[in-house]
Amino acid sequence: MRVEQFEWTEPGSWDRAFVSSTLRDAVQLVILFGDAKAVSAQDCLSRVRQAFPKAHLFGCSTAGEILSTRVREGSLALTAIAFEHSRVAIARASIESLDSSFDAGEKAIRQLDPHGLRHVFVLSEGLRAYSTDVVNGITTALPPGVTVSGGFAADYNLFHSTHVWCDSEPQQSTIIALGFYGDRLHFGLSVTGGWHPFGPDRLITKSSRNVLYEFDGRPALALYKQYLGEHAAGLPASGHLFPLELCNHQRKSRVLRALLAVDEKEQSITYAGNVPEGSYARFMMGHIEDLIGGALKAAKEGLESIGGRPPSLSLLVSCSARRPILLQRVEEEVEVVRQVLGQQTALTGFYSYGEIGPPTAGAISELHNETMSITNITED
Repeated sequence: MRVEQFEWTEPGSWDRAFVSSTLRDAVQLVILFGDAKAVSAQDCLSRVRQAFPKAHLFGCSTAGEILSTRVREGSLALTAIAFEHSRVAIARASIESLDSSFDAGEKAIRQLDPHGLRHVFVLSEGLRAYSTDVVNGITTALPPGVTVSGGFAADYNLFHSTHVWCDSEPQQSTIIALGFYGDRLHFGLSVTGGWHPFGPDRLITKSSRNVLYEFDGRPALALYKQYLGEHAAGLPASGHLFPLELCNHQRKSRVLRALLAVDEKEQSITYAGNVPEGSYARFMMGHIEDLIGGALKAAKEGLESIGGRPPSLSLLVSCSARRPILLQRVEEEVEVVRQVLGQQTALTGFYSYGEIGPPTAGAISELHNETMSITNITED
């Protein structure tokens, strides 16, 4: 498995970068994260196709692009991959309506040939879909033993439109799936946030999809404000500082939910993923060092899950809600991944509107918010 990386920052920068490529026709996959307008302008895609004529092109719009240890906006981060003994395949499904989110996730996976499938990396529309339903559809359709990771496209926190691309121009309301095939491929997955709980687990007694109305029979927003104290005056903007940790009915796994909006009249809170009745949840808090520590933990767990051998490529999907907290120190959460994985591992990824991965080693993948998800890939 050989990897080359390039960055587009201005018209003509592809031309200068691609001159140094040694892989060319050997490349089977180009992963491209960045600004949808840049993808559509300046003949970017046609130049990529000229440079790597036999490659599938796969990627999405972001709330920040990751290339090596750099985090940028308005650029394009390109990773070209040539496998020695493996292959990839792609699939896509349209999201016809919000209520069809589950079906679209399921359809995208079922289009992939299950024979020899090892792992699927999924990118989805980030706004015009029920994210939890998308992930549930994906995991329902996965063949036994096949793992999945990925994330939801973003648009620099403008919340206007998100795009994915899969051998095509940027598209909205679409899910794309990248299937990896080959016995020599190995994948290591991890998801960690770095947040700490404050307050006890509480039972969700009233909710509808991603809208939370009551904890323990009490109005959710009133209780939330009680915990936030002076920070309550800054809602909903201050909500990214205090995500919700959701626990399933058996309390065997926990996932984070980012706050999107509050409704004073209904005393409700809207989150970026479903918050089912009967689940337990608790409020979380964290600071810059906690989030960087979470990225460090994710890197260590991801390396352990691939047997301790540094991977050839690591795909990082970090939540867009982490950036306003990290601010100018945002690159530090990428740098700690580099410290763990080493210089030989190519790093790329993006800041997302939701992350997909297993909450614990060997568990079924779920939707996460305010975390860093790591997908390590290597080939024997």
